[in-house]
Amino acid sequence: MIVIGIDPHKSSITASAIDSSGCQLAVRRFVVNAGTAKQLLGWVAQWPERRFAIEGANGLGRGIAQILVACRESVVDVPSTLAMKVRVLSTGGGRKSDPADAFAVAVTALRQENLRPVTAENQSTILRLLAERRGDLGHERARLLNRLHRLLRELIPGGVDPGLSADKAAAALRTIRPATATDAIRRELARELRRTNLTDTPVPASRGLPCPRRQPALCRVHRNVHP
Repeated sequence: MIVIGIDPHKSSITASAIDSSGCQLAVRRFVVNAGTAKQLLGWVAQWPERRFAIEGANGLGRGIAQILVACRESVVDVPSTLAMKVRVLSTGGGRKSDPADAFAVAVTALRQENLRPVTAENQSTILRLLAERRGDLGHERARLLNRLHRLLRELIPGGVDPGLSADKAAAALRTIRPATATDAIRRELARELRRTNLTDTPVPASRGLPCPRRQPALCRVHRNVHP
């Protein structure tokens, strides 16, 4: 069984083929483009009994890993921490290079028996992506609310009550009469946060995050400063 270790990068992948004893048979670098998978499969066709090992098959290596799985190739995911340990032991100092990294990935797959097989993405992947999006939206809303709380606390003595909503923020902003240009800027920033990001309208899954229809009127802020 020949093991082909792959070290993926954004613009290239490096593949190293080793035999069952761990001896390197060949190494080759491929530029990432529409024909990368075809070139890689053409190169490895000389070894009918083969298995691919990809470092970070859920990260930079996801694209090539999914293409290989779709071509019915055997693919395993090699964690970067394991490959790093093998590289350190192999080179004596952990010196990094793409060929050395690809070789370390292949050796890791040869010696480790409990590596995760890569499978084709399915409905569970879709659910995970949607769940991550929901979590990201929640974290982003909390971050924006914290920013709005900070601005209102600087504008209103004592700040505002917890549980801030878009309507409560609008009511609080209507009571603010900035005495300085700095406070006027704070008020406009708070208005922008409330208007563009803290609306209570649900975000359709197919349309993404809402975008403001007009630019904030910070350039007109000097007109609203009260002496």
